[in-house]
Amino acid sequence: MPQQRVLVIGGGMAGVKLVEELVGRGSRRFAITIVGEEQRPGYNRVLLSALLARDVTEADIRLKDADWYRAAGVRLVTGDPVASVDAGKRFATLASGEVIFFDQCVFATGSQPIRLPLPGAELPGVLAFRDLEDVAAMERAAEAGRRVAVIGGGLLGIEAAYGLAKRGADVTLVHVMDSLMERQLDPRAALMLKRHLVRQGVKVMLSKQTIRILGGDRAEGLAFADGGALAADMVVFAVGIRPNVALAKAAGLPVGRGIVVDDAMAAGLAGFHALGECAEHKGQVYGLVEPAYQQAAVLAHALCGGAGAYAGTVLSTNLKVSGAPVFSAGDFLGGGDAEEIVAEDVRAGLYKKLVIRDGKLVGVVLVGEADDALWYLDLIRSGRDIGPMRPDLMFGPSYGAQARQAA
Repeated sequence: MPQQRVLVIGGGMAGVKLVEELVGRGSRRFAITIVGEEQRPGYNRVLLSALLARDVTEADIRLKDADWYRAAGVRLVTGDPVASVDAGKRFATLASGEVIFFDQCVFATGSQPIRLPLPGAELPGVLAFRDLEDVAAMERAAEAGRRVAVIGGGLLGIEAAYGLAKRGADVTLVHVMDSLMERQLDPRAALMLKRHLVRQGVKVMLSKQTIRILGGDRAEGLAFADGGALAADMVVFAVGIRPNVALAKAAGLPVGRGIVVDDAMAAGLAGFHALGECAEHKGQVYGLVEPAYQQAAVLAHALCGGAGAYAGTVLSTNLKVSGAPVFSAGDFLGGGDAEEIVAEDVRAGLYKKLVIRDGKLVGVVLVGEADDALWYLDLIRSGRDIGPMRPDLMFGPSYGAQARQAA
């Protein structure tokens, strides 16, 4: 029986995970080709901020080296992205002109960082925080003690600002909203996070709408809607990501915000699939790695002839800056008929909020101490009745177990 030719478009974390899943299942029914745009094999983008902060090395963020692909019988193409896909004739054309025929095609094209359409946004010294080249540019600025403005008070912006400050840059984090990580934290938790960042050397400017990048030959600062300005030698956009769907759309696949997929990660046309940041499942586009890995497992199972379904992912956020881990998951805002349990120690920088509805934990926010984060996340995802553990819930699983033994 001839091997099925599988083309994975995208050499990032989602694509590599799918290849790993297929290889790990021991199936030799596939001849796999994975095509990446960057010159190097895929790496862990989640750890770019840790790399910037020198908490890890470049070797630590590698996913698989070229030897692994060769040993697994997988063809790895780097630095030669797919330029077009002919869905009818089932072949893809690379930028170099090479043609690759396939039986199954998987779009794992990820996303692109959003660059705000501001005057001056194309000046030298303005970049987005997305790949290793961006990290190298930020490292050079930090080592020279430059003034850096990071636009965006979400997860990526905070990680970039912290990493730059740790490397010696004079950093100001600029956010258009009145609190940091407003999609992941309630106002009290956000305030505590801001205080910690300030202690780490990051200046924070909230409720500041940037309307222009100042400068002539290169970036020199920001101009704000309220008439104020900020001097800067480098500007970093960290305002979000946008799914890479142009290639799939040109090939005739259904596209909304992302490439529309069903529960088996099939993308409308027979033999076509999508996963990761470029995929849209039941109206949701996930910009996180955990859903991508779950989708890869489902798709690998389907390609191997199994039956399975991706049911969506309860989102969680995990931020690690020195001395102040931050975690949130589920319906952390509560309100309505929800019950909230809150513990706060401002001086120690500790904050915990649990949201309960109908006898179940539905949301959590942790700042300053997050050792029990995965336990709380499991309670949310499982929908377990928390009645028996209700008196000890705030104190975590270890305390609860000890209390029950003592009783």
